[in-house]
Amino acid sequence: MSFDDLPKWDDLENKKRYWPAKKGTKDEGLGMLRYLTPAHVAQVVKSEVQTGERVCLNWEMTKLETPGFNRFPCEHEIVPIPNYEGIAWDDIWRFNPQASSQWDGFRHYSTDMGDGTRAWYGGTTSDEITNGESDRIGVGHWAQDGIAARGFLIDYVSYCEKKGIECNGMNGTAVTLEEVLEIAKDCNIEFKPGDIFFMRIGFVKTWESISMDQKKEYRTQTQAHKHKHTGLIQSEEVARFVWNNRIVAVAGDGVSFEVRPNRNNEWSMHNYCLAGWGVPIGEMFDMERLAALCKKLNRWTFFVTSSPLNHPRAVASPPNAMAIF
Repeated sequence: MSFDDLPKWDDLENKKRYWPAKKGTKDEGLGMLRYLTPAHVAQVVKSEVQTGERVCLNWEMTKLETPGFNRFPCEHEIVPIPNYEGIAWDDIWRFNPQASSQWDGFRHYSTDMGDGTRAWYGGTTSDEITNGESDRIGVGHWAQDGIAARGFLIDYVSYCEKKGIECNGMNGTAVTLEEVLEIAKDCNIEFKPGDIFFMRIGFVKTWESISMDQKKEYRTQTQAHKHKHTGLIQSEEVARFVWNNRIVAVAGDGVSFEVRPNRNNEWSMHNYCLAGWGVPIGEMFDMERLAALCKKLNRWTFFVTSSPLNHPRAVASPPNAMAIF
């Protein structure tokens, strides 16, 4: 299996959907992650792991304290083992991965099939996802071997600081492809097949700076068009860039990676990446320490690992991600 086997953008018969794997197989469940072969990962380790310095990319599970769309926040209880009070303790967790750092799995978002129906990656139906029996395109497929790849960081926050531009992760600024390419050039980032595209747009930093009243107001916004999230703009040029550079996943510190409200619904990255191509989308990763380490080492590429939760039918998962330099 090679990235060379993938058609170029202009050769795609249907740019909205590339579903080459057989229904219900592991290859289908992996999506573009299937190209992270042992040989590819071994090569990435040799090129990227140099100093051994590392940083985890998981935001506190207690954030967001007031997640949007009236999603419930993380609940954590410390309880005694029955009959062992005062001797040993257990945890009880209840959480929605969408309320903190998480990978959107392929079960998260569907695509319009053009005939009034919707389907998930590979043509998966809503019934297959909710019947409690099928593991088709569940996150568990990723969990078997984990995610291991080369990552590059586009640090839009630092770019804005240099340019004297206000950077707010919650004002709906659209980051353009031209800006991404300018940042990459300044940081000597060369894109390679199999990369994970990381982008720091300042949401984590902004969230930490607002009041609890503002956070509570954010939770009550249940309609997507009312949420303002800085992120990558939707456009054909962005879709072409992601596809032609063989990017296998994208992740940011923002709530949706792409800008909200959408600038162009036709080119929604959730539609193309998740439902169309099998490219995971990571959201609300904590990139503050990652950016600091990149600046310290003057390196903006790294080896990254992620171990999603091993549940066969999961829709999303905390990333359990680490960048190693």
